[in-house]
Amino acid sequence: MPKQSLTLTRADAALAEAAAEPCCPPLAQQALSAEDAAQLAPALKALGDPVRLQLMSMIASAPAGEACVCDLTPAFALSGPTISHHLKTLREAGLVDAERRATWVYYRARPALLRQLAALLTVDAAG
Repeated sequence: MPKQSLTLTRADAALAEAAAEPCCPPLAQQALSAEDAAQLAPALKALGDPVRLQLMSMIASAPAGEACVCDLTPAFALSGPTISHHLKTLREAGLVDAERRATWVYYRARPALLRQLAALLTVDAAG
């Protein structure tokens, strides 16, 4: 069986580059364009699942800045392949990067996209 490649594809690189730049003002300030909505929807959709949201939280808050799949899987009453599917969804949405080291895969949050989502959802306290 061939090893799964976890390197960045051109699409991943383009997504990472787009995520590094602010896309739009907060929803409370201005309506989101169709283009910006299409760009951000996959990340929001990926986070719409409770397991993926919890995985994202565990990865983003990991003390070393990354989390091994071996540390993530035991936190759930789900099979390894199911956790791998959820992690793949987060990776494809541009929320995490993955790096294989020997038999384990380590995941890191992509802070640029998280900052972009946070900025989009910011609500002025005075409003």
